Amino acid sequence: MRRNHRAAVIAATVLAGTLLAAGCSSSAGGKKSEDGGANASAGKATTPRMTVAMVTHASPGDTFWDLVRKGAQAAAAKDNIKLVYSSDPSAGNQANLVQNAIDQKVDGIALTAAKPDALKDVVAKAKSAGIPVVGFNSGVSDWKRLGMLEYFGQDENIAGQAFGRRLDQLGAKHALCVIQEQGQVALEARCAGLKKGFSGKTDILYVNGTDMPSVKSTLTAKLTQDKSIDQVVTLGAPIALTGVQSLSDAGSKAKLATFDLNKDLVAAVQDGKVEFAVDQQPYLQGYLAVDALWLYKNNGNFSGGGSAPVLTGPAFIDKTNVDAVAKFAANGTR
Repeated sequence: MRRNHRAAVIAATVLAGTLLAAGCSSSAGGKKSEDGGANASAGKATTPRMTVAMVTHASPGDTFWDLVRKGAQAAAAKDNIKLVYSSDPSAGNQANLVQNAIDQKVDGIALTAAKPDALKDVVAKAKSAGIPVVGFNSGVSDWKRLGMLEYFGQDENIAGQAFGRRLDQLGAKHALCVIQEQGQVALEARCAGLKKGFSGKTDILYVNGTDMPSVKSTLTAKLTQDKSIDQVVTLGAPIALTGVQSLSDAGSKAKLATFDLNKDLVAAVQDGKVEFAVDQQPYLQGYLAVDALWLYKNNGNFSGGGSAPVLTGPAFIDKTNVDAVAKFAANGTR
């Protein structure tokens, strides 16, 4: 019995020593599709190589999408996937990128639907071509209507309501919700949820999120004009950090809280410049979206039974728990 046990241990050791890992990643790229390769440490799937296109509505310079890509890259490395990432904030251009992926006969598409109606036809074309499409980040109310297989993200309206209730607890009376892209369904839903969950007054301010100097001047002017605003709500970390500057320039005593994180935003929470942030876990969204396509192709799995989204948020990050998140933010994964 002991001899058999020793033989089993030796066999397992030899097998473990033969495992080599290699992976694929995608570098940052705006409109331009890019793909690359890198070695993963362990655990690479032995299933046949497949190609997944990830197409987002990311704006250039928005660090939120760096976290999404890193999660997607981690899943791709594990699953023996060639990941091709592309993005464009224009819904029409995003639809063209999806069409490019269809033409390239990819094995799956992970897609954000910030403006769902612009993507309806091209998602239907992907389905007709036998290419499964999963949604993530934006489009939680529309993914089933569009015919996507599954969805990963947070319910933005529910997150907004929770945000509003948190402001009530903090004693806010007049909130300004800053939307950096008019008509983007996830952003609009956040402010709509805020209005529903917050018992005080809520105003909406639209800014151009691709032009930070303009964001700063527009917000500063609003805060200078209306001193009754005691709470600024931003919908992205870069907008929040610019908002901190606007508060100072306007001499406003308002507090600021935000949706979404990055490394600098975590530091701002630690320093007390930002009250709290809602984390929807973009790294997890990117990871799950890519991994789901591998699971579907290789084992026929689909999360949520094809009828319910997989929620990755909201999680509130404030001074009570920010230090636990900070080490991951420093690694560029939160």
